[in-house]
Amino acid sequence: MAQQGTINVTTDNIFPIIKQFLYSDQEIFLRELVSNAVDATQKRKMLAQLGEIAEITDTPQVEVLLDEKAGTMTIRDAGIGMTAEEIDKYINQIAFSGATDFLEKYKDADAKQAIIGHFGLGFYSSFMVADRVEIVTLSQRDGSQAVKWSCDGSPNFSLEDVDKAHAGTDIVLHVSEDAKEYLGQARIREILNTYCKFMPVDIVQGTKSEFVDDPEGAKDEEGNVKKVSIDVPFVVNKTEPAWTKKPADLQDEDYKEFYRDLYPMNFEDPLFHIHLNVDFPFNLTGILYFPKLKKQMDLQKNRIHLYSNQVFITDNVENIVPDFLTLLHGVIDSPDIPLNVSRSYLQEDANVKKISGHISKKVSDKLAQMFKKDRPAFEAQWDDLRVFVEYGMLTDEKFAERAQKFFLYKDSEGKCHTHEELMAAVGETQKDKHGKVILPYTPHVEAQHSYVKEATDRGYTVLVMDGPLAAHVVSKLEQTHPEVQFKRVDADIADKLVEKDEELTSALDDAQQDTLKPILEGAFPGEGYKVQFAPMSPSAAPLVITQSEFMRRMKEQQAVGGGGFQMFGDMPDSYEVTVNANHPLATSLLNETDEDKRSALAKQAANLARLSQGLLEGEELTAFIQDGFAQLHQT
Repeated sequence: MAQQGTINVTTDNIFPIIKQFLYSDQEIFLRELVSNAVDATQKRKMLAQLGEIAEITDTPQVEVLLDEKAGTMTIRDAGIGMTAEEIDKYINQIAFSGATDFLEKYKDADAKQAIIGHFGLGFYSSFMVADRVEIVTLSQRDGSQAVKWSCDGSPNFSLEDVDKAHAGTDIVLHVSEDAKEYLGQARIREILNTYCKFMPVDIVQGTKSEFVDDPEGAKDEEGNVKKVSIDVPFVVNKTEPAWTKKPADLQDEDYKEFYRDLYPMNFEDPLFHIHLNVDFPFNLTGILYFPKLKKQMDLQKNRIHLYSNQVFITDNVENIVPDFLTLLHGVIDSPDIPLNVSRSYLQEDANVKKISGHISKKVSDKLAQMFKKDRPAFEAQWDDLRVFVEYGMLTDEKFAERAQKFFLYKDSEGKCHTHEELMAAVGETQKDKHGKVILPYTPHVEAQHSYVKEATDRGYTVLVMDGPLAAHVVSKLEQTHPEVQFKRVDADIADKLVEKDEELTSALDDAQQDTLKPILEGAFPGEGYKVQFAPMSPSAAPLVITQSEFMRRMKEQQAVGGGGFQMFGDMPDSYEVTVNANHPLATSLLNETDEDKRSALAKQAANLARLSQGLLEGEELTAFIQDGFAQLHQT
């Protein structure tokens, strides 16, 4: 039988559109062809199980053969094969899908054997890299005739009878001149490792060397059997990755080993994992790993790999999982996530939303379980988990609600509190005159030690909020718990962090304050410092530099992103300098008659106050240090 014809397309120009523009990445052609070969192999397994074809006695595999001299690449399988009629239906009439038809016929068969994709349009991706493509195929069904289909990329094709020893299909690509890179073994193995690493059928590409005992038993000088090198088929994939197995069949080390398979360049083990295994109302399997984020956000959100029946689809899963979950690592596999015909892009539908919601709930349930089961261990991991949890609370309202069960406040002494525990601990001590519970916090205990000490000396619990999202988190917590207000420890003098009705008496009258004010203003650079006086304890610092909680928080939110007040991010920094009206320094400045000495004293006090806030830097810091050493020398 020899036949000539044209591929049945709806318009004259649809074929070049399919050939050139259907796929986003040229290299995807290999995924499509190998996937088709795997499909065919799985179909053969299913039909053998159903008794419709001969029982399988060999180990089916897919081979990727390269012939650089001939300029060809062959994808060979020992799958179900095709008859001339099936080629006409699935290749020449692109509107039909082989997989769709197959699944309809065998819809009641083993669900595990579901087909990955379809042969039709996926096959035509081969013309992105080939001038001519041939299909040499023999159906597994008894009495079938092998046929050869050939096409040069135009709608014209030929179909003829040929001889073929074994059932299955060879797809032969005559690689075009501008695609010769795909005849290189290293390039092909790279692509196979990306897209086909966990396909359910062995994929062989070339050979590798292995050392085995000499088959003739030759021995070395020490009497041991010699090792000889032999070439064995190189299987590029693992057919049973961890996520396809039941959690009960896996040990902790199995999960870690799989993590290393996924991320061979990541030398740090994850904190823990979540095994996804759902079959209703949608199919979803996978393993998600919690990496160690510490205090830095890993903005690389392409560490979760999406698969469909063990075929790699994409590492961009932002449309499937909530944004905060993209910080996780691992694998999601679901045939129920809708893709476009090329399987390159995700498409939104109800299942995607359901899957997203399920994953979010699964993660929050896991965290809640860990907290309840072993709180000390959970607290030990909190620094690693906190950024993730905080990001989730800011971006997913349902997760924020669930997180109330396990969100922890860590204080300056290292103790962790739930919200209820914190409220009980602070009691009336941190309730201001307006009924608000004031929660002082610090981004860095050591750098703000003097402020923290001032607060803790008054019996206040100082929280540590040192993550990159702190400014956003405190605002979120204030919205969730309207009875509380967060204030950074340097937002005001210690006496005013928690405002009470009682007031101290000032040792300076208004006239004295008016005298001192210009002296101290002159000790600070620029116009960013506003001097004011307040009665404080004589033992408190003589000068305290603070920054408005509102202004600083808005600027920090803008620096990270978001906040809704863009204008504040561009405003210059401004600070309030509070002079302790009851400190002996104030009296000393008033009593000093030598203007130079008074100015130098005021400058020294101002620099010390700026130094305590990390505001003294550069040339000014160098000069301050040199002056200090000079004074030591003079003494």
